[in-house]
Amino acid sequence: MMDEATYNQLVAGAFKRILAAADGIDPDVLEAESTGDMVTLTSASREKCIVNTQRAVRQIWVAGRGQGIHFSYEPTRGLWLDDKGKGLELFRFVADVVQDISGEPLTYRA
Repeated sequence: MMDEATYNQLVAGAFKRILAAADGIDPDVLEAESTGDMVTLTSASREKCIVNTQRAVRQIWVAGRGQGIHFSYEPTRGLWLDDKGKGLELFRFVADVVQDISGEPLTYRA
């Protein structure tokens, strides 16, 4: 398991990337809020995508589309991947949920 400092750095980077992408969407369509260990993306219809830390197991958990998915960091690939081996990637999953709840694409900057 990765050390806490590395985990904190990776989570901070992931949250920053998600928030930067959300800033590209009109706040009347999608509101983004960050509270330390959680990012909440709320659509105009009040549907939510919640991205939260799971510190004890060094994962990120995403609630959206009626499900909760746990993502673990895969250092050899540099990706957050779902822990059930379904091939889901954190940023793509969040973008898909945002598209579903807001009708707008979530575009990440390089």
